[in-house]
Amino acid sequence: MNTQAKTKFSLIAVLLFVAVLLLNLLVHGVIFWFFRDSTLNPLLTALLAVLWGVAGVYLLYLSFSWATEQFPEHISRRILPFVFIGPAVLLLGWLLVLPALRTLYLSFFNASSDKFVGLGNYLAIFSDRLLATALRNNLLWVFVGTLACVAFGLLIAILADRSSYERIAKSIIFMPMAISFVAAGVIWKFVYYYQPGTEQIGLLNAIVIAFGGEPQAWVTMLQPWNNFFLIIILIWMQTGFAMVIFSAAIKGVPDDILEAARVDGAGEIRIFFRIIIPYISTTLLTVTTTIIVFTLKIFDVVMVMTGGQYDTEVVATQFYRQFFMYRNFGYGSTLAIVLLIAVLPVIYFNLRQIRKQGGF
Repeated sequence: MNTQAKTKFSLIAVLLFVAVLLLNLLVHGVIFWFFRDSTLNPLLTALLAVLWGVAGVYLLYLSFSWATEQFPEHISRRILPFVFIGPAVLLLGWLLVLPALRTLYLSFFNASSDKFVGLGNYLAIFSDRLLATALRNNLLWVFVGTLACVAFGLLIAILADRSSYERIAKSIIFMPMAISFVAAGVIWKFVYYYQPGTEQIGLLNAIVIAFGGEPQAWVTMLQPWNNFFLIIILIWMQTGFAMVIFSAAIKGVPDDILEAARVDGAGEIRIFFRIIIPYISTTLLTVTTTIIVFTLKIFDVVMVMTGGQYDTEVVATQFYRQFFMYRNFGYGSTLAIVLLIAVLPVIYFNLRQIRKQGGF
């Protein structure tokens, strides 16, 4: 094919690609406007919207894939990854990057966002007593919560791997992962429930009374221990996540290495620390950093259980209070940026670990 023919062929491919793009915009735009102004039964509308979402995404990628294949092969190979990854990147940019930049912009303004104050909000947070309490509590969540989740997850993974009831045990431990943090907070609110008198409907206080003890207001009066009672909820939920990942990694340890160690006279504890731990060290770091991100962003449990009162405030609840309740947009945005700065190094480290494993 000569140069002129190639140019003509490429021009046709570009026109086809543009036509497919415009056609998709038109069709999905019409469908969107239809659903927005629809007077159909809400249940029927929801069902049709789900079908549109599934079929629409499939047809979207199918049409763009066909349009990309109309280009010469060497061009098609370069464009195709962007066709499949591009929409996701654009969506993430729209939902994550732009709001983050907007929040950073607002952090340099006063409460009503009409006066530039520079670094005033950032300087103010270092003299805020409530923020000092929130940072202290976040550190408790990070160190105690992460350590306990990783330790219990690893211990259960090792023990369950040697049990004949492995599947049942893992299913029970993993079950809390199926519910949200809000639902977990509601469940544990009843566990810790306290009311004056000897008649208690809270599970924990009922057990205490049964053994002759005095009921306690576990998450309100027992400071600073109430933070640890809240951290138990995180441990209850995230131990299953750590267990499943560790269990998969442990099963990847070659049996011949373990057998050789046992033949040489190594005990199970020594095998665990000298063979299994080094072999799954990358997984161990990945799980640890993932749970650290969860703990840094913790919000739901604290908000449901105490609303941030009784010295249980964390950075996320303080941000919510400042931004949405007090309408202090400048200070609230600053707290959000502080939380983002705290999370970014952990995410970066996590991505480096995934890259070392060949994840991308």
